[in-house]
Amino acid sequence: MAGLFDQMEQKNRQRVRPLAARMRPHTLDQFAGQKHFLGEGSLLPRLLATQTLGSLIFYGPPGTGKTTLAQLISKQTNADWIALNAASCGVKEVRAGLQQAEKNLSTSGQRTILFVDELHHFTKTQQDVLLPELEQGTVIFIGATTDNPSFALVAPLLSRSHLFEFQPLEMDDILQLLHRALSDTQQGLGSLEVQVEPDALEFLANMADGDARRALNALEIATLSLENLPKEQRQLSVPLIEESLQRKVIRYDNQGDEHYDAASALIKSIRGSDPDAAVYWLARMLDAGEPPRFIVRRLMISASEDIGNADPRALTLATSAAQATEMIGMPECRIILSQATTYLACAPKSNASYVAIDEAIHDLQHDQLIPVPKHLKDRHYAGAKRMGHGEGYQYPHDAEQGWLEQDYLGVDKTYYRPVNRGYEAHMAQYLRDLQGDVSE
Repeated sequence: MAGLFDQMEQKNRQRVRPLAARMRPHTLDQFAGQKHFLGEGSLLPRLLATQTLGSLIFYGPPGTGKTTLAQLISKQTNADWIALNAASCGVKEVRAGLQQAEKNLSTSGQRTILFVDELHHFTKTQQDVLLPELEQGTVIFIGATTDNPSFALVAPLLSRSHLFEFQPLEMDDILQLLHRALSDTQQGLGSLEVQVEPDALEFLANMADGDARRALNALEIATLSLENLPKEQRQLSVPLIEESLQRKVIRYDNQGDEHYDAASALIKSIRGSDPDAAVYWLARMLDAGEPPRFIVRRLMISASEDIGNADPRALTLATSAAQATEMIGMPECRIILSQATTYLACAPKSNASYVAIDEAIHDLQHDQLIPVPKHLKDRHYAGAKRMGHGEGYQYPHDAEQGWLEQDYLGVDKTYYRPVNRGYEAHMAQYLRDLQGDVSE
């Protein structure tokens, strides 16, 4: 009776599992994607072949197979399996898992895989608990994280682990998974016998953004919505799949990789004079909830760092955009930010001012300080005249052209080297003309 009850319980659990869970591959041959580290001759297959697995860190976006690959490794190595989620467990559970792994090793010689999902949720103390057992090789540790391990994990844990970065799945990989799910009559949706309209699966694979779980879940929703229709009316169409996908949720962490990477892409697109790319990254940041104040600060920096005197209006425009953004806010300030972004991207570029100040600061910090020449010193206080301050200074406005030759530094140094682009070209010509007057 107990056995029958267990069978019914298992059947009921299997029935309510999402399609993405039911369609997990059973062998490495069925695993989709990540050819860069699972291809023939790559490191991970070599480690599996020689049974020399140590600690592994799986890093990458959701739906790319981190948990699935960990489970497949467990099957291939015949290791015991202990799974924890860092978001819902603490040191007590970690110690219990490590003790169980040590017991398995000492009593049966069987190694244990301790899999910790969402590893970035562990504190430094929780991560440190793992270190002694990893050092001894008691457990095969596999940690999965969507956050950059360089920021989320302690250095000792990283140094003891092989790091594998998961990439979003290619469209062909996702299409393969979708076709398999539609044809599988046991775990998949094959028993419903739906018809697929042209381009429907391609649309779904494209909109999934490399996330297999998202693709399979949307396919299940769309297919099950046809279940009660006559067989000849069960048609998977682009509109049906689009409705099943609902609104795309852009993965974005305001303190993590996506924040810094998107900001970097925005500024580099502006620097590279690509307004289309710049607007795309701007839209991505805004849609993900990035504070407009952060974005416009980056635009003001770029206006001086990358454009400078090639177009002095760029900084004025960026500063005006910052003021308008503060006054207006979202969603309307997106228009102002787009205007500023496209202007900066299309403006002539020069970093001459940026280079000049950094070179001057470098000299200040590494060379002997240059004293202020006596003729440039302030003479507007009591006693200055007696010390000879200001003597010999020539007032440029007394000259007909508003300039005359005079030493302002005391040494021969060139920090500012204007480029021959935009307005800075006129500035460069002005300086050349002044030098021409000197030579004459």
